[in-house]
Amino acid sequence: MSVNVNRSVADQFYRYKMPRLIAKVIIWCSMILFCGLICVQVEGKGNGIKTVIVNMTDVAKALSRPPTYPTKFFGCELGAQTQFDAKNDRFIVNGSHEANKLQDMLDVFIRKFVLCPECDNPETDLHINPKKQTIGNSCKACGYRGMLDTRHKLCTFILKNPPENEPGSVEKKKDKKNRKKDKENGSGSGEAGNHNDIDAPDAVDGDDDDEDWAEETTEEAQRRRMEEISSHAKNLTLSEDLEKTLEERVNIFYNFVKQKREDCTVDAADKEILAEAERLDVTAMGPLILSELLFDENIRDQIKKYKRHFLRFCVNNKKAQKYLLGGFECLVKLHQAQLLPRVPVVLKDLYDADLVEEDVILSWAEKVSKKYVSKELAKEIHAKASPFIRWLKEAEEESEGSEVEEEEEDDENVEVVYDSSARELKVETVKLNKPDEEEDDFDIDAI
Repeated sequence: MSVNVNRSVADQFYRYKMPRLIAKVIIWCSMILFCGLICVQVEGKGNGIKTVIVNMTDVAKALSRPPTYPTKFFGCELGAQTQFDAKNDRFIVNGSHEANKLQDMLDVFIRKFVLCPECDNPETDLHINPKKQTIGNSCKACGYRGMLDTRHKLCTFILKNPPENEPGSVEKKKDKKNRKKDKENGSGSGEAGNHNDIDAPDAVDGDDDDEDWAEETTEEAQRRRMEEISSHAKNLTLSEDLEKTLEERVNIFYNFVKQKREDCTVDAADKEILAEAERLDVTAMGPLILSELLFDENIRDQIKKYKRHFLRFCVNNKKAQKYLLGGFECLVKLHQAQLLPRVPVVLKDLYDADLVEEDVILSWAEKVSKKYVSKELAKEIHAKASPFIRWLKEAEEESEGSEVEEEEEDDENVEVVYDSSARELKVETVKLNKPDEEEDDFDIDAI
């Protein structure tokens, strides 16, 4: 019996399955709770109550994750302490927790740390960079490469306990080391020297079919092998690139976008460009590179053309917006004669396209910086931008003033009406009738 790893998929032929265990009843001051995927044993001992997840090892194996990860995730979500005993396959969360509640939490864990964000397949590997404190994520199914959001508490545990350091992976490392030594020495000892470990095929009788051990040479088989090699190469590149300096990673991203531009595929590559920036952990600096490669003296038309590319970086990212303004300053330096007089117009285009927020522009205008261009040119750019900055401030003041006037008008039109029969005080809005100035005077004696 098994269930789908991604429980939101109802297809019974879904290939990614998790085992379903049967509950075992233990008769000694304990009770067994069972619901769907997870078999939970609640034990009472002393003054504390602990929930033992009986089949966590099998579940974690189906997810290709160490069993400590989902167990620790439960502890983080529930605010409870966790205990691991990998030798005896005991993974414990302090407290009494219902099985269906843990099952729902497991779905959240799978969504955050197992499924690929692009294809929703669970064929992902985690790549830990302890120096930079980042967790990379690569998918063997679609080739996706990106970074995990490390704000969750579990990420701290993963960084301290990488997958390769978890129980069960040490033996594999030793086996690889032994095989490597045997290969260097040309011989082996013990099991390593066993005839079954030799790569060369055994001698076969004449009745045996050579195809049992020979490598396929069809085009389809070669294509599959090339895809497998490419997948491993991508994973290797992911871990290697994150070890490089910031300058080297920025250069890699620059060359990636430049190649897209030369291949004339940059227009539809906005998602790929963002994914590459996330993979290299240079997302904030993306607009600076894009402005250099995608903008020239015709920037006003190009803002409309590549608006989608920049929005992927700049939405809710003020640091990226500041880098975009820095890229614009560099562009003015390259095309000073054409762009310096048009600085306020271009800034308004960036503002209207929602690429730069108002407070970021006002903050930029307060201080002249020589980070991207010379101090003299920076002063000229700010001087040219002053009409737009003034307009931006006046528009902000007018909007604030109009809100105050509306509030005052509302207060003037409010009259407190007292009714002796009413139980509560009511506020009514009334229209005050203005006296008619043109009305003729009348004589009271004429009534």
